[in-house]
Amino acid sequence: MSAIYIAGIALCSVLAQWIAWAFKVPAIVFLLITGLLLGPFSGVLNPDDLLGDLLFPVVSLSVAIILFEGSLTLHFRELKGIGKVVRNLCSIGMLVTCIVISLSAYWILELNWRVAAVLGAVLVVTGPTVIAPLLNSMRPNQDIDRILRWEGIVIDPIGALFAVLVFEAVMLVGQGEVLSHTIIALVKTLGVGLSIGVVAGWLTTQLIRREWLPFELHKFAILALVLISFTVSNHLSHESGLLAVTVFGIWLANQDDLEIDSVLEFKEDLSMILISSLFILLAARLQLSDLMMLDGDVFIFLAVVLFIARPLCIAVSTFGTSLPVKSRLVLAWIAPRGIVAAAVGSVFALSMMEAGVADAEKIVPLIFTVIIITVILQSLTATPVAKLLGVRQPSPNTILIIGANHVSRAIACGLKDQNIAVHLSDPAWENCKMARMDGLPCYYGNPQSEHAERYLPLTTIRSVLALSPNRHHNALGVQYFSHLLNEKNVFSLRSSSTHAKANRDSATFLSRQILFGDNGSYAKLSSMIAKGGKVSATRISDEFDWDKYLEMNPDAIPLFILTGGKDGDEDSPIKLRPFTSNLEKAPHHGERVVALQPAKVSLLKEQAKPKEQ
Repeated sequence: MSAIYIAGIALCSVLAQWIAWAFKVPAIVFLLITGLLLGPFSGVLNPDDLLGDLLFPVVSLSVAIILFEGSLTLHFRELKGIGKVVRNLCSIGMLVTCIVISLSAYWILELNWRVAAVLGAVLVVTGPTVIAPLLNSMRPNQDIDRILRWEGIVIDPIGALFAVLVFEAVMLVGQGEVLSHTIIALVKTLGVGLSIGVVAGWLTTQLIRREWLPFELHKFAILALVLISFTVSNHLSHESGLLAVTVFGIWLANQDDLEIDSVLEFKEDLSMILISSLFILLAARLQLSDLMMLDGDVFIFLAVVLFIARPLCIAVSTFGTSLPVKSRLVLAWIAPRGIVAAAVGSVFALSMMEAGVADAEKIVPLIFTVIIITVILQSLTATPVAKLLGVRQPSPNTILIIGANHVSRAIACGLKDQNIAVHLSDPAWENCKMARMDGLPCYYGNPQSEHAERYLPLTTIRSVLALSPNRHHNALGVQYFSHLLNEKNVFSLRSSSTHAKANRDSATFLSRQILFGDNGSYAKLSSMIAKGGKVSATRISDEFDWDKYLEMNPDAIPLFILTGGKDGDEDSPIKLRPFTSNLEKAPHHGERVVALQPAKVSLLKEQAKPKEQ
């Protein structure tokens, strides 16, 4: 019978994620609803009966993996460049939030001081899994978008680490008759956690650098090391395991010559599985009696979290900066809590209940209440607030190019010359390096990954051009962005003019392989560029119409039609239409045709430029 329940949780997790994907909202909303429906409202699922004594180990190990994956994204070099506001948010702002929430929980809800302190520490974490979808629909200006994204990325591991330290400190208080005993115990816990994390990180680095492990065992070996580090650290010093795995992940993330992209991708997939299943389990553990136990004072507590703690955090963090008041107001409103708060808080609650701490059973209901209110309320109001304050970005105007190969770079440079914003993406580091040397922004990785959701400027992307020679990369990109941006804004290039349509290709991908007309293919473009072909623009006029252009440029491959804008005027809006095999309207007077010209024509145009000037 247990197997049916476990399989059912997996199925419900997928369905919740799929519904969230379809409606373009944070998945946490539907995972929460699913857990509540299966648990307290219907009684179908009881995690304590299902897992028994394994519940606490399963939750603890899952949280360890989630924190490890989050810490893999924390690079020290990026902390230096994220700006004063984000640094303040993840330091003094975090402390202010913790103090305000802890004091309000202690005074308003009359919780045990240990429970209040832990609750305040846990609720400082926002997290990218809830922030990213909200920002993609809200589309705030660059300052707000950058600050909120980076806060979510950085505060995820730092906030969890802070919560672990606060939990360890409050649990150690009173174990001895003197303060020195408590301090020694805390130092021991910190020492064990830090030591185990550093040793695990160093050992993993050596295993990979010296090639003592085959590549196919990297993911499995690191997962095993995460689990063993967590359990050994907890065995040596109670509750130091979360600190150990967080330090472990940070160590790996900051080894510049260590290739762990496949590990990070694997951990992202594993974290999605664990987050989905874990959140349903944790929500299902809630009892209606637990929710009813929260009286009317909870609404006052929520008001403090929303209207005092966050605004005060922003006021302190932005003090002395040039950030506009409107941007500060938006930042003061947006702070949804997510899975890390729920997962870490649940682990602490279980430990505190086992230790007999009063009011420990109220931690999980309170955390879930804050999650429900912040996610739903802020998801519904973020876009109207941004519009009201005038901080929403104009319509997206960036072209995302999948692939940073020589064809993609040539086309991107041609568009950049016409004042079209472009952003490239490629999983090959050499291609990314070449693109950046050409002055083109490039994301290193797959654009449809969870990592890309944090680092790619998705809110500014208008269209996607899949120009990779790898059909698999193009197909994944087309499938992903067709849903995100609408199919009519996503295009793909065929690998060659003679390639066979593989049965495994999706209908969406096949229907979008229409870039640059019947003569356009990656193979042909690549050949022309290799022979010296260049991308250039020509303005169509009454004297030099489209028929005349075709007559004068028989070997050119038209790529785009540009409407509006003035040469050299970056502020003038430009509309871009790719040439496709189903192009309905030919270029007309005033529009520019961007085309790949063969080497001879390109050379003549280059020679003619000084004469025109």
